[in-house]
Amino acid sequence: MRVLYVTSTGTFSGKTALCVGLGKHLQRDGFDVGYMKPVSTTARRAEGRIADEDALFMVEVLGLSESPDVISPVTLVPHQVARILSEEDQTDYVACLDTAFDQVSKGKRVVILEGGASVTEGSLIGLSATKVARHLNAPTLVIAKYESDLVVDKVLGAKALHGEAMIGAVINVVPRQRMRFVQEVVKPYLEKQGILVFGILPQERLLLSISVDELADCLMGEILCCADRDKELVEYLMVGAMSVDSALTYFRRKPNKAVITGGDRPDIQLAALETSTKCLILTGNLRPSPIIMARAEEVGVPMILVKQDTLTAVEIIEQSFGKTRFHQEKKVQRFQEMMEERFDFENLYVVMGLSPSPA
Repeated sequence: MRVLYVTSTGTFSGKTALCVGLGKHLQRDGFDVGYMKPVSTTARRAEGRIADEDALFMVEVLGLSESPDVISPVTLVPHQVARILSEEDQTDYVACLDTAFDQVSKGKRVVILEGGASVTEGSLIGLSATKVARHLNAPTLVIAKYESDLVVDKVLGAKALHGEAMIGAVINVVPRQRMRFVQEVVKPYLEKQGILVFGILPQERLLLSISVDELADCLMGEILCCADRDKELVEYLMVGAMSVDSALTYFRRKPNKAVITGGDRPDIQLAALETSTKCLILTGNLRPSPIIMARAEEVGVPMILVKQDTLTAVEIIEQSFGKTRFHQEKKVQRFQEMMEERFDFENLYVVMGLSPSPA
């Protein structure tokens, strides 16, 4: 059995997406794949129990038989942290991890471990990223989100932290205009430092998108119609604050968008509904007229009513783009395609001692 620990240099770097891409490819090559998220600080109550959302998602997407509480055995929710700090909780969390790992790894050829929000997460109970990897004898693959050419600093820092356990890196969310530079300059530089770069993945609007229901949640808004379309993905945000004469030309510039405008602008609302709009956000807590509501239902565009003014709503939404979970089928499919095109599975197999045609 082989174990691979996937961690990152920061939040929203693409750990879950990478785990899905790796798991799907390994399964296609005939491997029995297990998955575990050893420590979670983002678990929520679902179906009467506390569970990590990524664990629930991975059970579904990889077709796993283990329950989410085994796949994510340590969930540090606030009341539990308080009990640990006050020394009321004396649980041996390392033993909990070992028990769950034995179940997850049984009969598997490869087990993928997903790190938490940071390398320090879990330190409170002796299960930081480096300690988990060392304890389970798992080589580490680091994914780094490109924000500037100083992504090199992030990767070198990860190498200093993880040491020999780090087998390589993936650089994610690289703008198209920087792909050539990262491929021809950054990658060779890192490999001269002894760090293999298994993949360089481009920025994709679809993968940064946010669903209609996620928009409604972050704005604390009410979906007024077409609630069955709440999983539609929004790739762009456009503000409707222009004259109606220029509205149609403006809105036609971007597909798969959300249009945000005042609830008192029916002319702009109608113009937006005539273009490729995934949802309409009405600010100021002003409900649309029956004519607008009927047209939105006719073309299948959800409308979200929010209390904020337009500027405030825009600021909230812009902070949410690229920071939502990787739990939509369209995103999974696109990321898999990118992995097949740009990830060096052959080299990873060599490094991990795997054969794509297991007995």
